[in-house]
Amino acid sequence: MQQKTNDSHNSDNMKLEVFNIQGGKTGSSVELPDDIFGIEPNEHAVWLAVKAHLANKRQGTHKSKERGEVAGSTKKIKKQKGTGTARAGDIKSPIFRGGGRIFGPRPRTYNQKLNKKVARLARKSAFSAKAAAGQIVVVEDFSFDAPKTKQLKDIINGMGIDTRKTLLVTPAYEKEVLLSGRNLAATTVAVASDLHTYQIMNGGTIILTAGSIDKIKETFAEKATA
Repeated sequence: MQQKTNDSHNSDNMKLEVFNIQGGKTGSSVELPDDIFGIEPNEHAVWLAVKAHLANKRQGTHKSKERGEVAGSTKKIKKQKGTGTARAGDIKSPIFRGGGRIFGPRPRTYNQKLNKKVARLARKSAFSAKAAAGQIVVVEDFSFDAPKTKQLKDIINGMGIDTRKTLLVTPAYEKEVLLSGRNLAATTVAVASDLHTYQIMNGGTIILTAGSIDKIKETFAEKATA
């Protein structure tokens, strides 16, 4: 049923106007492929991808000492009977202050496996959800000779974006652009081939450079044949 829905969107692609770095319209437009930006979003696939990404980021290095790991004497602290209180063993007992912890956390991995097809569907669903919400903007390709945070901020503000967060996608690694966006708290710069579902969904408005769209097409084509 999902495949039929996806195929029904392939008849025509979504067109978006291209902005220049001054925030004005260039008069040209680009087509976003419907098989990436126009499918019916699969919310469960997105949820699985986001959950796996957040889980894989966890270090899992948490640790607390249990009874056998706490330093202290193993001598019985009082006689078994006749004290009028509960019986007790050594000072390392979990019921005493400074004693070991019962079933405390131990180092573990939180990594979750995500099937390739599910990951691809999740990214397509994330792109399609953003496109349906009108949160994708296309800007002409640009580069900086040196890191210029203010200039990048002016480019973003000039396009009249109304969301607090922005995700700028470049076709390749651009050191100067990356450094320019590093000091903007609400802006993230990412390479098209490295995008993952969490970035897309958490990115607010997605700013695609014209060249990054071709790179996204290539990335999905490569993964489809892998």
